[in-house]
Amino acid sequence: MQSMRSKIIIWLIKNRHLFKMKLKPEVVDEGFSVSGFRQDVDKAVASMKLPKGVTVRKDIINSMYAEWIVPEHAVEGKVLLYIHGGGFISGSCNTHRVHVAKFAKGSGLTALVFDYRLAPEHPFPAALDDCVEAYGRLLEQGYKPRDIIVGGESAGGTLTLSLLLALKERGTGLPGAAFSISPVADVRCLADSFRYNAGNDIAPMGSWDLWTKMYIDKNDPLLPLLSPLMGDFAGLPPLCICVGTHEIHLDDCENVAAKAQEQGVDVCLMKWPGMVHAFPLLSPLFPEAKKAMDEICEFARKHVSK
Repeated sequence: MQSMRSKIIIWLIKNRHLFKMKLKPEVVDEGFSVSGFRQDVDKAVASMKLPKGVTVRKDIINSMYAEWIVPEHAVEGKVLLYIHGGGFISGSCNTHRVHVAKFAKGSGLTALVFDYRLAPEHPFPAALDDCVEAYGRLLEQGYKPRDIIVGGESAGGTLTLSLLLALKERGTGLPGAAFSISPVADVRCLADSFRYNAGNDIAPMGSWDLWTKMYIDKNDPLLPLLSPLMGDFAGLPPLCICVGTHEIHLDDCENVAAKAQEQGVDVCLMKWPGMVHAFPLLSPLFPEAKKAMDEICEFARKHVSK
């Protein structure tokens, strides 16, 4: 049964327009300001503080800003490569530092997060190329592929799946495991859940269409590296997919989990009743978010320990 605390917090997030003295929720349309949205996100995270026992070390990966998020007593020789979300048009080390710290502390893994290039200024394949670059940095520093966990949420969840396919295509050693929270697996956004869950989820109405179009640009959306659902998953490492039943991405998550499993991948599909987009990042605000975060971190620990 869904907790009362989660119901209250999700209601507050869904109705955040009321706190701005607006009667109707935001609708993302052609008048949407990318720069304004990015500024709003930065303001929203300005007061968030790192969990105790976690430190941050700055880095540059071929001109790309990055941060190492290091928990106390981090497991030696193991690492989490975290790919942040933000609809392909926003997000950074700054917006996700605290969230990544939760994964680092919960799993005991040092995490690397990085500022990949964003649409619309840098459409596909810029973000994916940057993910490949960040993975390559870990290999250069001596990490073995089996000692790397890759994960991310929302657009970062999509890029996690795309990265696995890109590494396989290039013949690069695959990570030990990966987790993908609330990914869009087909960037055409045609799955039924984009309609029947549109009013249940917390994503701004219409955002999934406009933001993905900015990322796709003039490319074919059926390219597997753009829409991972179109890819060949055979030979990929263990995969954990986490989604809430009130998400617009629900069908995509179920479809990609089913396809990967059919193609021989060890898949764990975590499907949470009543939960919304990328809800584990809201840990520890309500029990379901905390439990999902704990289970994802346990998945990471389990696979690096092998």
